[in-house]
Parts: sequence; C-alpha cells; structure tokens
Amino acid sequence: MRSALFALVVVACVPPGNSTPSDAGVPTFASPQATSTAAKSSPGAMTTPFEDNFDRAPARRTVAPLALTFGDAAGEAAAVSIEAATSADDGLGPNWRQAQTSVWHIENGRLCGQGARNHGVWLNRVMPVNARIEFDAISDSTQGDLKAEVWGDGQSSAASISYTDATSYLTILGGWKNKFHVLARINEHGEDRKQIVIDTTSDDPRERPAVRGQSYRFKIERSDGHTVRWWVDGLEYLTYDDPSPLAGAGHDHFGFNDWEVKLCFDNVKVTPL
Repeated sequence: MRSALFALVVVACVPPGNSTPSDAGVPTFASPQATSTAAKSSPGAMTTPFEDNFDRAPARRTVAPLALTFGDAAGEAAAVSIEAATSADDGLGPNWRQAQTSVWHIENGRLCGQGARNHGVWLNRVMPVNARIEFDAISDSTQGDLKAEVWGDGQSSAASISYTDATSYLTILGGWKNKFHVLARINEHGEDRKQIVIDTTSDDPRERPAVRGQSYRFKIERSDGHTVRWWVDGLEYLTYDDPSPLAGAGHDHFGFNDWEVKLCFDNVKVTPL
C-alpha cells in the first residue's frame, strides 16, 4: 500500500513540460520534423549579371598543309602539298561550351545551331539557385522548336533520340512541329510537363505558333527556390512549381538546345536574384 502511494506521489510531482506523452497517458505520435527545402547555390555561383550579344567574329576554318608523295614516270618521288581543313573555330569564346557537337557557331552577331539533335551549348558561368535568364530567340523554320535549358549540369546532352534524360528544366516554344509550347522537368515528353496546345485560330497570343524569322524575347525566372516561371514577349506562358527543385551542384547552368531546324539566339542576360 505504501509503495503504491509513493509511486503515485512521484508521478504527480513530475514538472509540467518534462513529461513524455506516455507519462501523460496519451498515445505516442511521431512529431513532424522541420526540414529545410531551401537549396544552396554551388560554390562560385554568379553574384553579378552576365551579358553576351555575340557581337564578334563569325566562325572560320583553319587549314594546314598536308604533304602527299607520289611517284612520277621516271620513278622519282615527288612531294605534293595540299591544304586540308584541320579544325574549326566556332567563335563562341570562353564563356560557352558545346556538348559533344560542333554545330553551334557565331553567325551575323548571333549564336546559331542546326541539326544538334539535342546536343546543346552551355554557358560556363555557374548560376545561383535564384536567377533571371533573358534572351532573344529566332527560328528559321515554320516548325518553331525554340529550346532552352535552365538549371542543368552544363555539359550533358541526349543519350538517345528521345530527350528523356536532361538535367534541367526545358522551355520549348513551338515544339513538336509547332504543336505545343512546353515547360518540362528532366523529360520533355514527361506526363508532368506543363504545356499550351497551339491553336492557329485562337485570339490568345500564347496559343499561337512560333513564326519563322520572328524574334521572341524569353524570360525565365526562379526567385523562391522552387518555382520556375516562363515569359515570352512579356506574357507569362507557363509555371512549374517543383517540390524537389533542380538546384545546386549538377543543376547550376543554362544553355540552348536544338533538334533539327536552324535556331539563333542573341542578347543574353543572366541576373542573379
């Protein structure tokens, strides 16, 4: 009797706030832990704006002599020197890197490419988690297909015909032969992609196809660490709110891409936010 009374007194004397849920006689539940989803920028990320208007010399071929030896009618050897192209200077400069291709080059003060088959060109600068990317984009085809990649790894390209293994978000104006405008994550064919179905009869300018030869001003922005927003000529087209944002190492570069048609880009500006 005395031991039972002593136990009751001890329990009653546990200070408030120090008792566990079982001490209080209520079921035990796991409390949700506060976790931070804020991604950190990679080391060396940009802190000031970067701009490029591609106003520099176009691509040029370099040649070197190649000596070939032939025998003449008298049996004497004669050396003949011819010129053979050995390399091409794409004119891109140190800030840009081609991804396992050589189709990207400077042409008439613009960065152009054709037939890249999803082998893009990347800006070498490291982007912070939050940034604004702006540029002009022009397609030399009625098929449109103006494509950019944001927050990718800065070096990869498609491993197969279908581009399902990007490291980035992709914006595509007039994709699939001018049938869709698309904002996608990793897989441009994915069911989670955001899209606008193009309707040539629509009064909504966002539903119109990309026009051959027309210059479009793209703006792509992320300011909260997880929501990618895309504007064209001042109109917001699509938004991707990502619960697992692509950010930090492996997702800290920006670039352009192309499938088959000729595309050109100009007046690039990347602004850390």
